[in-house]
Amino acid sequence: MATISDVAARAGVSTATVSRALNGKSTVDPELAARVQQAATELGYHPNGLARSLRRQETAVLALIISDVENPFFTAIARGVEDVAQTRGYSVVLCNSDENAEKEGRYLDVAVQERVAGVVLSPTGAETKVEVLRQRGTPVVAVDRPLVGAESDQVLVDTRLAAYEATEHLLAAGYRRIGCVTGPAGVRTADDRLAGYRDALHAVGAERDAELVRRAEYRATGAKQAALELLDEPEPPDALLVANSAMAIGVLEALGSRNLRLGADVGVVAFDDVPWATLINPPLTVVAQPAYELGTVAARLLLDRISDNTREVTTRTLGARLIARGSTQRTP
Repeated sequence: MATISDVAARAGVSTATVSRALNGKSTVDPELAARVQQAATELGYHPNGLARSLRRQETAVLALIISDVENPFFTAIARGVEDVAQTRGYSVVLCNSDENAEKEGRYLDVAVQERVAGVVLSPTGAETKVEVLRQRGTPVVAVDRPLVGAESDQVLVDTRLAAYEATEHLLAAGYRRIGCVTGPAGVRTADDRLAGYRDALHAVGAERDAELVRRAEYRATGAKQAALELLDEPEPPDALLVANSAMAIGVLEALGSRNLRLGADVGVVAFDDVPWATLINPPLTVVAQPAYELGTVAARLLLDRISDNTREVTTRTLGARLIARGSTQRTP
């Protein structure tokens, strides 16, 4: 089994440099760090997690608390977190809060009790309690949604701009009564997507359509009911902006139950480019968010924070991109 001395010899550096490089210390020259990583990979060397845990009084484990493990967006985030953590000798424990603040709180308590090295958290809402982590000195990075009222590193997507561009796309495609099916009030992504939708309507003087909005849980069942309510309006929408892929399933079910053709009768844009989006007819126009990158950036920020808790708080905002497909084409 390879040792830290073997890695040092292969990379041509000291064992201290190997230790700092593998622990993500920013003081190591990037070229040296790359040599150390390559040497460790070639030799199959893995840091001694138990020894490190004893020194730091923590486990070589990161907790990842996400809102919905069934949502492909969050599973992609999880994959990104795990891939980065593994290269640095950490394991990841996945926790599913189910958009439930009480369940989220219990997982935060467990993270402290089990002395995890750090937490990547997708907060359920404004009432997320992270003080228990601060008291223990456990670093936390917020992903996808900010931690309201708490100073922490965070990785977000400019989802308001993405919703604006998606609504703008529907307008350009010829749709004139555009509705929005979004998530619960108080959830930052749901509020931002609604705000972006309204921004786009305001830009073209179409504020009158702003009443074509329904909120529901980020689930298919609630979204189906919300879409049916909109379709029952005296002047129903001819297009819908949908806040995530789970909700999109419910919206598609609602359209099918009314024998409405996707695109031709009702245009639809949904957040997140899930695998099934290209398998339906016509394929679904989506706002593709960089979920995997969100996870990798969040993990790197957390590991940097673990290595140096004095560094400045960082917010990284990533972009999303619209992928236009058949569901926003008004073909006869």
